[in-house]
Amino acid sequence: MLARRFLWIVAGIVVLVLIAALGYRLFERQLLKTAMVPTVEFKDVPMPPGPTYADASMWISRPDIPNNPALWLPKGYAPPAPAEDAKPLPKAAVFFIHPTSFLDRSQWNAPIDHEDSQQRARLFVRHQGSAFSGVGDVWAPKYRQATFGAFLTTKQDAEKALGFAYRDVLTAFDAFLKQAPKDAPIILAGHSQGSLHLTRLLRERVAGKPLAKRVVAAYVVGWPISTTADLELLGLPACESAEQPGCILSWQSFAEPADPQMITEVYDASVAPNGTKRAGSPMLCVNPLTGTRDGEAEAAANLGTIIPNAELTEGELRVGGVPARCDVSGFLLIGEEVAGFPPYVLPGNNYHVFDYALFWANIRADAEARLRGFAGR
Repeated sequence: MLARRFLWIVAGIVVLVLIAALGYRLFERQLLKTAMVPTVEFKDVPMPPGPTYADASMWISRPDIPNNPALWLPKGYAPPAPAEDAKPLPKAAVFFIHPTSFLDRSQWNAPIDHEDSQQRARLFVRHQGSAFSGVGDVWAPKYRQATFGAFLTTKQDAEKALGFAYRDVLTAFDAFLKQAPKDAPIILAGHSQGSLHLTRLLRERVAGKPLAKRVVAAYVVGWPISTTADLELLGLPACESAEQPGCILSWQSFAEPADPQMITEVYDASVAPNGTKRAGSPMLCVNPLTGTRDGEAEAAANLGTIIPNAELTEGELRVGGVPARCDVSGFLLIGEEVAGFPPYVLPGNNYHVFDYALFWANIRADAEARLRGFAGR
């Protein structure tokens, strides 16, 4: 029942976005805004007394949680045999920030105990956070995320909601640093709203700090990073080579013909935290198939794409099915429509929902390669 409800909700979002794409020129996206943007006033509500991020109940994934969704593996996946001369790797601590799963317009931020959004968040951790379980323990906090509608408006309440959500993420991250092994290498990862919060976390907790030396890699997926306006502020360089440690990966997936207008219009109108305009600047694109900046690879290089079932609860691995190349603007192009995927592709052939699933096995291998590079430097 829950999976079916989730399916209908996601399908509803896709329909709304399709309507918005048509209504953009006619009604200035008013249809989607009316359906998803809260009309109530933002309220800054402190965390209720009781659980804190010292408690397992505040985490979707943590080493001591039973039925940990980050330990899920898709059908058909077999771990590659280690090389005979491979040295043992240190165990990483992975901090993963899940994407938006709260779709309610009755308030700007999700309650920490909102059942539907938490169930959807578990699915995201299953299909995305699991890519990192091969190199260490995945820590994925619950947080009072901004609702989906916060990304559809310029209201000040939306900015407040995102700042409110980040406050929880920051609190969780500080607790993660206290509870994870003190000398463990760290992998940071997120998707969509999670990646937005990750960019701020990089600026405030990593850039120019001793912690930067412990970071194996930061996977800022599904969120644009301007190579001229943003990258320098994040404290880590772009990943140029496959085994390079201490760097940032980012990509946004589109099938061809791609029409990223809905992203570029917002991007070109935005500024970086230091006031630098992003308009016209290329976005960071690190190809997850090659692990290199602005790379290109045929489908044969794809170690495994997760093909989800209709409810997005399970998935089967398909090897060699999806190519990828970074275009001049920084979008990751994956060729034609991917056969067998559920119908959750956004307007413009935007495969945002599947940024991790498309390259799941390669991300898993990439994390191990960067951890090996980190251990050997």
